[in-house]
Amino acid sequence: MPESKKFTFICGQDDYLVGRLGKERFEALATEVTDEFSREIINGFAANVGEVEAAVNRFRESIQTVSMFGGKRVAWLKDVNFLADTVTGRAESTLKLVADLQQILEGLNPDETAVLITAAPVDRRRSFPKWCEKNADFALAGGDGDDAGEALAGVILAEARSLGASFGPGAAELLLAKVGPNTRLLVEETRKLAAYASPLVGASLAGARASPDDAPAQTARIEEAHVAELTPNVAEGDFFESAEAFFSGDLKWTLAALHRHFFAGGDARPVISALQNRNRILLQVRALIDAGDAKLGPRGLDGLPRAAAAHAAKFTGATEKNSFNLFTQNPWYLGKLAGSAKLPPLRRLIDNQQDFIAAFEEIIRRPSEQEEVLRELAVRCLSLA
Repeated sequence: MPESKKFTFICGQDDYLVGRLGKERFEALATEVTDEFSREIINGFAANVGEVEAAVNRFRESIQTVSMFGGKRVAWLKDVNFLADTVTGRAESTLKLVADLQQILEGLNPDETAVLITAAPVDRRRSFPKWCEKNADFALAGGDGDDAGEALAGVILAEARSLGASFGPGAAELLLAKVGPNTRLLVEETRKLAAYASPLVGASLAGARASPDDAPAQTARIEEAHVAELTPNVAEGDFFESAEAFFSGDLKWTLAALHRHFFAGGDARPVISALQNRNRILLQVRALIDAGDAKLGPRGLDGLPRAAAAHAAKFTGATEKNSFNLFTQNPWYLGKLAGSAKLPPLRRLIDNQQDFIAAFEEIIRRPSEQEEVLRELAVRCLSLA
């Protein structure tokens, strides 16, 4: 750590990324402190002002404590959440306690105590984070977060690179679409896929984690097919095999997928839900394409931002990602859905939605014949497609 910096401050919007980087820094600092009793971790998570006060007081006591056997100490104020734009973070009492925390840090002697603070999320408009950026060994984990999709893509690309792997065309986009904004799972899935793509990477994961500068000369390539086969469908419920088969127009594959689903003890409701969600999205895609507002291209559904601006008034207040609002979806993902097979005409998609409703009503009447009901649905819809 540079001599002019009295402490280390790591922040970001994602607690997993901040915590992981913080753990690496703490382990590096701890190597300088041989006495394990001179290493202390203070929990900075606070649900109210009283807990903020308790965390700051514990941190103050830790800084003022002298090592039992002499020598340097290291203290980690971990999981700080009271620097965010929350009710607790905005409270006047919290702001005074943060000012106290700054005063404690100003009086630090880095030769006696090495201090690490990790905080997520953080409102970087506040004076304290700005002060830390100027006066601490500052690190921002995961980027600024202005473009969440771009930030997540950067996370998986960096993780793959650190393992000596890379993503093939469409693989990173498909991973983001299947997993969604779950940073921890994205990182672990990237590690799993890298190990699958190359036994050499798998062997390295069993030992020490490689650094970006020490990546193997032979790079493992994570292909789109690897992601499709190995990554679970966490973000969207419409990645069920039955839905994939149905909208490919392949009746034989659809019936086989339904058989596997029910043979494994599955229920009809999630399948119908998956079909409805996919169909809702395709309805909106078809309508935009027919109106000339968008078209399928190599990067997905081209013209989506322009179409969103034109039709924004119809979706006022609908900002959460869901199949009812096409404009909350990833353009590449939409192109993947609509381009995986011939996009059905609007009339067929409307009829599909009616058939899904009828199938759900039929399942209520015939609860012990769910597989038969869905097989009849598949035959009826796909034979007319």
